[in-house]
Amino acid sequence: MQHTYAITGMTCSGCAASVKEQLSKVLGVEKVDVDLDKAEATIVMEQHVPLQQLKDALSQKYGISFKEDHLAANSEAVDKSKWEQLKPLFLIFGYLFVAAFLLNYKNWSTTNAMLDFMGLFYIVFSFFKLLDLKGFPESFRMYDPLARAVPFYDKVYPFLELVLGLLFLMRFQIQLALIVTLLILGITTYGVTKSLLDKKSIRCACLGTALNLPMTEATFIENVIMLVMALIMLFQMG
Repeated sequence: MQHTYAITGMTCSGCAASVKEQLSKVLGVEKVDVDLDKAEATIVMEQHVPLQQLKDALSQKYGISFKEDHLAANSEAVDKSKWEQLKPLFLIFGYLFVAAFLLNYKNWSTTNAMLDFMGLFYIVFSFFKLLDLKGFPESFRMYDPLARAVPFYDKVYPFLELVLGLLFLMRFQIQLALIVTLLILGITTYGVTKSLLDKKSIRCACLGTALNLPMTEATFIENVIMLVMALIMLFQMG
């Protein structure tokens, strides 16, 4: 007999391989096929295996449920869950805007406020990526074309963000930092856009792996804001 189950918690090909390995060890399971994009596993069994037994075989990171139950639950609360998952992203953006304003409100300068925002953006976002240098690259490669094409780029990227943040905050080599920003975020935005158009279920790596953020329009908007700021700054400097 064959059954298809919904799997939660998978963020990369490594997760899919891990789920397949763990479920394959269950007594009575003959074959397991895991589809990362659909977030599901198709299991061929010698005889019926209780769902609880499959749950017990998986590590706490992953969840398994009947496909029908999963779809019904999602149809009831997909909007709510999406907003709840994106709340950390919106909070961070709010804090960054407020911080940039407070740093410049006495002697207001839009240019300096934008530079501070961009610098703080890179510092904060690199911090979350540095929390899990092992897990970040796999998530990042799933949608960034340059990370897939250039070896070690995915591992260097968090440090690149950190350096760019320091350059903006220290007002050092700003033009170079703006050009690099347009390059790397332009490539990432292309990958994000393609993933959204293909309707792939991918975990966003903008805040590393510490927070489980879905790839959504918010990720696209986040990158576009930085790209627009970089273009404005370059235009003013030119």
